[in-house]
Amino acid sequence: MTTEQISDAELAGQPAAYWTGVAYQALIAYTRAQQAAKGYTQPQFWLLRNLSENDISPDGEGRTLPELQEAMTSYIRPEDDLAAEAEVLLKRGWLTRDVEDRLWLTKEGEQARVDLARNAPAIRATLHEGIDDADYVTTLKVLQQLIHNAAGPDAH
Repeated sequence: MTTEQISDAELAGQPAAYWTGVAYQALIAYTRAQQAAKGYTQPQFWLLRNLSENDISPDGEGRTLPELQEAMTSYIRPEDDLAAEAEVLLKRGWLTRDVEDRLWLTKEGEQARVDLARNAPAIRATLHEGIDDADYVTTLKVLQQLIHNAAGPDAH
């Protein structure tokens, strides 16, 4: 399927699962390409975020790789190698590892997280170009309803 001049009537009959899959792949590829151009990977950013008490971490405590993998289970991709990504961050001095194999965010790592987060608005702006906020919100509400409907009556 392509996006070439499909009428609204034809679009109404298109499978949402196909289009959400295409959208997911395109959005992830674009985001990761933009991050790579800035010298980091999405999993590296997630590691920093998950270890920062100023972001996702509830307490700023160190975490083992399995604990981090578990924390990221809903968004980590099968090809993401957290061990390899953590090694890069250790070499940069953005993480340290203690004797119990927990990773900890350094002061430099926290500053890197803050600096890298500044890239997100430009990525979002490009992806949202030509889409007003009301349409975006409607799209997300439709997707939420599709998810709710897919869960079936026993899941409610």
